[in-house]
Amino acid sequence: MTLYIDIHALQSVPPSNINRDDTGAPKSAIFGGKLRHRVSSQSWKKATRDHFKTHLDASRVGHRTLHVVEAVAHAIQAKNPDLSDSAERLAESAFAAMGVKVDKKKPKGGESDQTMAKSGALFFLSALQIEKLADAAIAAAGASDVTAELKARKIKSVMNLGHSFDIALFGRMVADSPDINVDAACQVAHALSVHEVQAEGDYYTAVDDREKENNAGADMIGVVEYASSTLYRYATINVDALKANLGDETAVSECIDAFIAAFTQSMPTGKQNTFGNRTLPAAVLVSLRDDQPINYVNAFEDAVVSRGHGYMKPALAALVKEANGITQLYGVPAVKNFVARTVDVGEDFTALGEVVTLKDLGSTVAAAVVNGN
Repeated sequence: MTLYIDIHALQSVPPSNINRDDTGAPKSAIFGGKLRHRVSSQSWKKATRDHFKTHLDASRVGHRTLHVVEAVAHAIQAKNPDLSDSAERLAESAFAAMGVKVDKKKPKGGESDQTMAKSGALFFLSALQIEKLADAAIAAAGASDVTAELKARKIKSVMNLGHSFDIALFGRMVADSPDINVDAACQVAHALSVHEVQAEGDYYTAVDDREKENNAGADMIGVVEYASSTLYRYATINVDALKANLGDETAVSECIDAFIAAFTQSMPTGKQNTFGNRTLPAAVLVSLRDDQPINYVNAFEDAVVSRGHGYMKPALAALVKEANGITQLYGVPAVKNFVARTVDVGEDFTALGEVVTLKDLGSTVAAAVVNGN
C-alpha cells in the first residue's frame, strides 16, 4: 500500500514580489472567480533546493547545470592529474556514450572561446554521479575509442544510482536519453492566496548623493509592483517512489526530514532586499495517507474575507472544515496527522493531529514513516 505525505501550510507574506511574471508584476491566477496572488511551484522548489545547499552535506545535493562536461572534467583532473590534458575529451565521451548531446559554442568575432562544451538543456547530476562518471572515463582512457568502450561498460547505469535528495524528489528529464530519466517522488502546488488580491505599485525616486542641495529633481524614478497575501501552500511526497529513487531507508528518512524543513522554512528570493519579506508559516498540517494525496485548496475556492481581523483565522477555519469534511464525507481519514504552528491558532486546528514544533516537524514525520507509527 502506497504511503503519501501531504504538507499543507498557511503563510502570510507582507508587501513583496517574490515571484514575478514577464512584466515584473507578482504572479497571479484566477481561482474561484477571484484574482489571487500566486507563487509558482518552480519558484518554491528552487528556494527548497537552495535551503538544501546551506543545510545538507554537499553529497546530498544535486547540480542542475549546462556545464556538465566541466563538472566531470574537473573530477577527472582531481582524481588523475596525469589526464588533465585529455579530461575535457574524456568527459565529452562519457556524455556521448549516454546519448546526451553536448556542444561547444562557436567563437564570436574571431575571439577564442575557452568554455567547455555544454549540454543543450539543464542537466541534473548528483555529486556521486559526477564522481562515478569520472571514474568510468578514467578507466576507459586507454581505449582506442573511448565512447564505444564506455557504452560497452554500460555507463548509463551510473545515472540510475546515487541520486541526490533533490533529484529523488523533483525528478530528472533528459530528452536525448529518456532511460536515465527519474520520476519525481514529490509534487509541489502553486501557492495561492486564500483571498482576492490586487497588486499595487511602489513609486520610488533616488537622488545623487553628490548633487547640489538645491537640486529639486530626481536622478532615478521607477515603479515596483508588489502584493501582500496569506498563501495556502501544498506539497506531497510519494514515499514508495522516494524509496525507489534513493534505495536506502536512512536516506529516505533524512530526505523527508530535510524536505519538510526546507519547504516550510524557505522563501523565494525575488526582490528580497527591497521588501525584507521573510516569514514563516503560521500553521502547518502534515498528513500521512494511504489512499491518495489530497490538496485542500478547495477550502479557499470561496475567497476568504477579512472583515477587519486579517485572513489567517478565517483561513484556518476553512482549512479545518475542509480537512474534517473530506474525512467525514468520503470516509478517507489520514493514517496520522501532525500539526505545527508559530502562533496561537486555536483549538480546532491543533485538534487535527499531534502537536509538534516547526523545528521538530520533519524529524517527527520521518520517524513515523520509517517506524510505521
